[in-house]
Amino acid sequence: MRRRTKIVLAITFMVAVLVSAFSYIYISQLLRQQVTTADATASNLTSNLAFLATKAAPDLSSTRVDTSNPQAVRRAIAYYLGTDRDLNNFLESVVGSWPMIYDAAIVDSEGNAILHTNPDLIGKRVPDRPTFQRIEDANFRQQLRLVYNPPTIYDVRMPLQLDGEPFGSIRVGVSTVFLKNELTPQLQHALLFSSTAILFSLVLAAGLSHLALGPLERISRSLDSVTAGEAEAIAEHEGGRDEYGMVTQKIANIGRQMRDAKEIFSALKDNVDQIMANLQDGLMLFTGASHVVLVSASVERFLGRPRRELLGRTVREIFSSDSVFGALVLDAFKHRRPVVQREMESPNGKRVQMSLDFIQEEGGMQIGALLTMRDAESVRRIEDEIEMSRRLSASGRLTRGVAHEVKNPINAIVLHLQLLQSKLQQIDPDTRRHMDIIGSEIHRLDRVVQILVDFTRPRELRLEETDLRRLLEDVVSLAAPDAAQHAVNIVQELPAEPLFVKVDADFLKQAILNVVLNGVQAMQRGGTLSVSARRDDEIVTTEIQDQGGGIPAEIQDKIFELYFTTKKGGSGIGLAQTYQIMQWHYGSLDFESVMGQGTKFRLRLPLAEARAESSISGNGEGVAETLGSPSA
Repeated sequence: MRRRTKIVLAITFMVAVLVSAFSYIYISQLLRQQVTTADATASNLTSNLAFLATKAAPDLSSTRVDTSNPQAVRRAIAYYLGTDRDLNNFLESVVGSWPMIYDAAIVDSEGNAILHTNPDLIGKRVPDRPTFQRIEDANFRQQLRLVYNPPTIYDVRMPLQLDGEPFGSIRVGVSTVFLKNELTPQLQHALLFSSTAILFSLVLAAGLSHLALGPLERISRSLDSVTAGEAEAIAEHEGGRDEYGMVTQKIANIGRQMRDAKEIFSALKDNVDQIMANLQDGLMLFTGASHVVLVSASVERFLGRPRRELLGRTVREIFSSDSVFGALVLDAFKHRRPVVQREMESPNGKRVQMSLDFIQEEGGMQIGALLTMRDAESVRRIEDEIEMSRRLSASGRLTRGVAHEVKNPINAIVLHLQLLQSKLQQIDPDTRRHMDIIGSEIHRLDRVVQILVDFTRPRELRLEETDLRRLLEDVVSLAAPDAAQHAVNIVQELPAEPLFVKVDADFLKQAILNVVLNGVQAMQRGGTLSVSARRDDEIVTTEIQDQGGGIPAEIQDKIFELYFTTKKGGSGIGLAQTYQIMQWHYGSLDFESVMGQGTKFRLRLPLAEARAESSISGNGEGVAETLGSPSA
């Protein structure tokens, strides 16, 4: 039920109660007045009749009536009363003159009518009727019931004494029909007034409720407008100096504050969602009541459940005590005890490093908890990459120093060798052959040193958006002659949709070509080399699978080190260079190898959009980037 309806009904009910109470009092007084009037009229009539009867009865001692005979005396008095003109005329006029009087009679001591307004009853016994005093003594509801019950006649009696002796009584009958006829019009007027008052109160209540609640409805519309972001329109069109205007202004101010807070919250939410979507770690934020309010996208990998199924649930609804992981989390929440980083198996079977920290206010009250999950294999892989970067950095620093120290002596040796050749006019063939060998080896050593210098010096990347599929096709074309020479068939598995990456095409082509040629050279007896690429969310993964003999486990952690090689004539620079180029492009390089079955290399690069966001967040506004040797 609406508030306006409640107010209307409440006001109408109050008015109805008041009108009913006043009507009750009015009608009760009116009825009491009618009853009193009827009693007074009837009593006055009996007094008049008694007076006339006393006057009509003569002094019997001066008559021939035997006063010693009571019967004779009564007959004589009855005769005189029945023949008295004034008494009879007055008795006949009673019924016509007073509407509420039903009849009147003078009755002897035996109850027989001496005189009666109804001539047929004269000389007959008059039946006893209830006295009018019964109506007078009743309360209001009883009086109404007596008046509106089936018609009844009530007597007003007065004893009659004639000649100093009790003679009988005077009876005046008052009919309830006449009382009802007198009272009904007054009751109808009272009911009409009450109905009119109630109807008027209903209309008045509706008007008052509209006047009182109209501003509330406008305030409600103002709140709706505030919710829709139209606070300025409210302040402009509905402002005023009254209470409603002041409230409207305050609502407009609140609306502007809410809009600003909503914009800030929306921006923060977008940033948090973006951060949570890109996080590799699984994060779950709980409230003080252990309900989940924030979940990172990576949690789906660890728990095997979608984020939307986790949000809003309690820790007991998410984790089960049947698993070691769930039991540890539930026990920590039960005792409000943090869990330091620990490696274990997650519910979906992955090895994870998990930790649980409880968030506290300044007063020490816990207001939430943060559960962190990290892929243990990824952690170890990152640690290996950091170690590899450290080694490459150390090798690079050593190489730059050695190259600098070696380059100058080589230049001096070449210069003095040329001077020596010019001073020797005649050189026997053996001496010239030895000098030519010395010169050739010096030039070869110079090329090796130059390669080392090129590997470690800063490079400028010319980044451009490139479809990785086209680049892989170019690499396969370049490697085709070597593959044919080793009886290797190169198979490409590329998707139909483009795979755009923002890279230096020349450097990346060299990096992939190094891996492809290594795979070709690893298959001494020929075979198939597969080159595939796919998109994994915001990452493009390139896989190169050979069917060679595999990489022994004892040297797998060394293959990306500078100068490490297992091939005759190998420089040990190719894979180190590939690793370095992948780092320049914010990518990664790893592999899987099984002895006797072959090796699979994975090269991961961010998509062009993700790479662009990373560049912007890192203040990389230019197309070209200058990079040096890898650092830890």
